Amino acid sequence: MKTFLVAGVALRRAMVPTMRGPEYGMRRTEASGLASFALLCALISGCTVGPDYVRPEAEAPARYKELNGWKTAQPQDGAIRGNWWELYNDTQLNELASQIEISNQSLAAAQAQFRQARAMVQAARAGYFPTVTAGIAASRYKNSQTTPNTSQSFVGTANNFLAAGDVSWEIDVWGRVRRNVEASQATAQASAAEVASVRLSMQAELAMDYLQLRGLDAQSKLLQETIVAYQQALDLTTLLFKGGAASEADVVQAQAQLKTTQAQAIDIGVQRAQLEHAVAVLIGKPPANFAIPPSPLAALPPPVPAGVPSQLLERRPDIGAAERMMAAANAQIGVAEAAYYPTISLSAIAGFSSQSASNWFAWPSRFFAVGPAVGEALFDGGLRGALTASARAAYDGTAASYRQTVLTAFQEVEDNLAALRILEQEATVQNDAVSAAQRSVALTTDQYKVGIVSYLNVVTAQAFALSDQRTAVDIATRRMTSSVLLVKALGGGWRASELPSNADLISATSTHK
Repeated sequence: MKTFLVAGVALRRAMVPTMRGPEYGMRRTEASGLASFALLCALISGCTVGPDYVRPEAEAPARYKELNGWKTAQPQDGAIRGNWWELYNDTQLNELASQIEISNQSLAAAQAQFRQARAMVQAARAGYFPTVTAGIAASRYKNSQTTPNTSQSFVGTANNFLAAGDVSWEIDVWGRVRRNVEASQATAQASAAEVASVRLSMQAELAMDYLQLRGLDAQSKLLQETIVAYQQALDLTTLLFKGGAASEADVVQAQAQLKTTQAQAIDIGVQRAQLEHAVAVLIGKPPANFAIPPSPLAALPPPVPAGVPSQLLERRPDIGAAERMMAAANAQIGVAEAAYYPTISLSAIAGFSSQSASNWFAWPSRFFAVGPAVGEALFDGGLRGALTASARAAYDGTAASYRQTVLTAFQEVEDNLAALRILEQEATVQNDAVSAAQRSVALTTDQYKVGIVSYLNVVTAQAFALSDQRTAVDIATRRMTSSVLLVKALGGGWRASELPSNADLISATSTHK
């Protein structure tokens, strides 16, 4: 800002010596006074009203409660990084997740909003600089002969030719512009965090849809294997019926069980198709042009390093966005409070004016005016007080939202740590149930073959076995999706240090002009 003040003073000094004559000494004194005024403004322009931002404390526990008695194994690097979905060692998932950055339209919209916020940083910074305008005009006019005007020495028709330049600059004495820039920069950083949050959400949604689809593939495989077994059982029952060793009711029961299982296998196709379509939309492709070949889910959840709760404040993009919005709201308090103070501005206009085009730009046709102005609102009906109170209330609201976001983040981590711990225990018990059910089917089938039990016992044992197996597959799928949700709750591989700095925002805006 001091550079522009010096430039303004230099402009005046260049103008003043051209007016040689009896008033030269007086005008030079006036120029010296204006220079002193500009220097004074430069000295006091370091004032910035409003509270300086201090990040408020958010309560963080020493450790996660749900890690008591259970903790996932730690990978060698001890942290989630970058392409977190690679934890699942699935080539198809890796390929799909990489397309989110390229084709996802929700992410593209968030990125456009960030570019808009970044451009507003430059718009706010424009307040640091003077406004320079220039214009040229030519007109022909005629003064009224019936309306006396003592200021008009000419009555008749004449021309007027004007060429002038104007410079005006409102000095940021109280920091209004600085607070505006501060708010814009914090808003742009919040928008960058929102981009990261949308990216993480889309990646997590893709991973969950994909893993659920693979879980349905596992269900489908199980049902197809069961259909084969039931067909064999129907063939055996039919053979026994023809030999007089089984009743027709046994055959009908076997047929009903087979058809019911075939219907269940067909029904899975509906859910799988919908998940496939959802994945297509996430990667920006029409569902009609996209397909995922079947491949049953077989992996176990990878180890996810949870870290310590205090790190969560730096690892969640939604927390980062909430914190930056709080900083922007704090800066807006300074903008509102600056309205209580007078505005100080410098302005200058110079050019050429003549009634004849031939001497339009002649030296005697020159004119100029330069000087400071100070303005203060004496009465506004409480407007400034209301705007300041509104800004403070807005800050309190963003602070509450920030703390709520932190609390929700801890809840999500605890929820998914608990889900993984409990589902692991459930899977162990359920696998034992599957083993017992399969043993029951084998024993009951042998008993039926020798005529000890009816076929109803076999059907019942098979139904229990299939239900237990499907439940086991469902638990495995839930464990995988819970691990994705835990990664998302931990912020993926994001860090608050990835937010663009103020210098980055300024340079990026300049580059995209």
